[in-house]
Amino acid sequence: MTTDLTNSEDILATAAAWRAAGEQVAIATVVETWGSSPRPPGSRLAVTASGKLMGSVSGGCIEGAVADAAKQAMASGSPQLLDFGVSDERAWEVGLSCGGKVKVFVEPLT
Repeated sequence: MTTDLTNSEDILATAAAWRAAGEQVAIATVVETWGSSPRPPGSRLAVTASGKLMGSVSGGCIEGAVADAAKQAMASGSPQLLDFGVSDERAWEVGLSCGGKVKVFVEPLT
């Protein structure tokens, strides 16, 4: 897996190219933050079913969980709204122990 931090237009263009090449693709977008959060709302991560990544929604601390959710969204065809925060046990598991909260919307491209 490779991760590239670039702007949203590049991420969307790359996702479209992956999709045009026959890859299954999902886009994860930070939709809300509170407190300490490494990436602002609007930050995106493109994920393919084969494991390619481009962009970032967290600077690394929740990327793995978001990529897993993206693969689930591709398999089911249904979007998901993920909520990570200090009171959420899952947040500690994925490394978001900095006291912040982040919501990420994950949607498969069709």
